[in-house]
Amino acid sequence: MRDAACEAIVDVFRDDERTALVLADISLDRLEPAFRHDPRRVVNVGIMEQTAVGVAAGFALEGYRPIVHTLAPFLVERPLEQLKLGFGYHRQEGLFVSAGASYDYSEYGMTHHSPGDVAALATIPGLEAIVPGTAREAADAVRRSHGDGRATYLRTSVSENSAERELAPGGLTKVRTGAALTVIAVGPMLDRTLAALEGIDASVLYATTVLPLDAATLAAEAAPAAEVLVVESFAEGTLAAQVSAALSHRPIRLASHGVPREVFSRYGTIEEHDRAHDLDARGIRRRALAFLAA
Repeated sequence: MRDAACEAIVDVFRDDERTALVLADISLDRLEPAFRHDPRRVVNVGIMEQTAVGVAAGFALEGYRPIVHTLAPFLVERPLEQLKLGFGYHRQEGLFVSAGASYDYSEYGMTHHSPGDVAALATIPGLEAIVPGTAREAADAVRRSHGDGRATYLRTSVSENSAERELAPGGLTKVRTGAALTVIAVGPMLDRTLAALEGIDASVLYATTVLPLDAATLAAEAAPAAEVLVVESFAEGTLAAQVSAALSHRPIRLASHGVPREVFSRYGTIEEHDRAHDLDARGIRRRALAFLAA
């Protein structure tokens, strides 16, 4: 995903002279073609992520379309105030492309983990967040978001789904229909969720745009079952308020299954983290069955 997103960034940089690229010493090799094409519109501020977002806001105020790229915790949590003021308050356009997801840098520890990124960005009114499930979806999101006039966060990850999906407008795509359970699977969680639900009578909705969530599709009987399970690739409960609001016109029972809101003091591979947090197919199946049985 990261490679595909960076290739798309270079493409839009070449095609649009109003594009400015701001970096923080990350992915310089992937984005080197942009430096060669027009170094006047590329700024590498070094490991000063708050400055990077501030510089991007300055570009936006001067009529440019800035793109900022670095690792998730340093793109969201460290410069959250700069995102809030420079882009939320001023309603400026900007594309913020992260790498690392919740714990792709699994053995680096909590400094490089960012399960709370989407939850933090949800506090900024009007900001869009996209969580693609494949490399092509990531590249398409770069091209689609560029020039749309809004601030957008694009979250790339090492984990990917094996197959492309034809995405419905709005960012919520029905993949499977069932009557006993409605499941919303976010981005790279789709494949493992489908595997977990084998033999279970469940509707599955694939979410790629998560801020804002596609409330209209949810409300229009896309979620037929009263039991609704959200399988999130980030902090558990991040989407609960949006789902509850979209389905407030009828009774539901809602459960969230995502990265636990706790301090991780043991580090291993991505797969080990997934197993430890019940975010592999087996863990998701256990959660779904327990939810239905409750």
